[in-house]
Amino acid sequence: MKTGLVTDILGYMSFEEMLDTCVENGVESLELGCGNWSKAPHVNLDLLLDSSVHREKFLDAIKRRGLEIAALNCSGNQLEPTEEGQEHKEVVEKTFRLAGLLGVETIVMMSGCPSSGPNDVTPNWLTHPILPSHFKTLEWQWNEVAFPYWEKAVKVAKEYGVNKIAIENLGCNLVHNPETLFKLRNEIGDMVGMNFDPSHLFWMGGNPILAARELGDAIYHVHAKDVRIERGINDINGLIDVKPMESFQTRSWNYVALGYGHDVSYWKEFFTVIKMTGYQGPVVLEMEDLTMDPLTGVKKSMDVLKEALPRDFQKGKSQSLINVR
Repeated sequence: MKTGLVTDILGYMSFEEMLDTCVENGVESLELGCGNWSKAPHVNLDLLLDSSVHREKFLDAIKRRGLEIAALNCSGNQLEPTEEGQEHKEVVEKTFRLAGLLGVETIVMMSGCPSSGPNDVTPNWLTHPILPSHFKTLEWQWNEVAFPYWEKAVKVAKEYGVNKIAIENLGCNLVHNPETLFKLRNEIGDMVGMNFDPSHLFWMGGNPILAARELGDAIYHVHAKDVRIERGINDINGLIDVKPMESFQTRSWNYVALGYGHDVSYWKEFFTVIKMTGYQGPVVLEMEDLTMDPLTGVKKSMDVLKEALPRDFQKGKSQSLINVR
């Protein structure tokens, strides 16, 4: 279970500076944003697709430091019935293609969220269906949009050499918990699994440890990301909060650095249970705490991650330093 980092948080750094910073802080693998919701600060998707020379330089810079690519990320809403949705589809396919050229087996992305019907263009995430029309909408979203898209997407991914598509359990998406992941997986097959991000279950009121046991070998990728439920605010307003993330002073919950919502003993149990499921892949830190500067958040989160993961870091640290020198 190697440590990893979603490198977007260090997007203000150059590619090589980001790599050096990762090595200095004990990061062993990288999750690289390729576009859509990510600004792709460290990946020029079209350039890498078009130039084998640039791909070789790109990979050499990573391998020379003893790092590896854990996954490519193309998260967006490719099910949105607008020009933007079509653009997201194109980035997804380009990311599949780049993964094959780079030898990366895992893609992280979202399931997507369609509109409420064929004549609507606004994505509609139904969380409280109570009328017959609501259930008709859900049936249309899954049967007429999601399943057909994913059947084609899986075929394309396989053609390019992708082995696993890890779908994140994020709200505002059809797949947002184990139940909905299995709904898609049972229809499409085991090419799709979950990018298990415990933070989203926290704010939806779930239990990530129990969810991990339920998911079992359907866990294809893991994010290390924390949430703090804000006492006094949540008690009054509940967990549904539509204020922007920048309004962290008044929100019912916030994304926080690892250990700032749940202490290290919680994460020790969580990662041990993840290992019990048979997962041996990377555990990738995603830092989105707006109350501290990015690098500080990465450093504090990495301290917790290295203490909590059930493994010895001394050998890996020594090897990384040798590779850099």
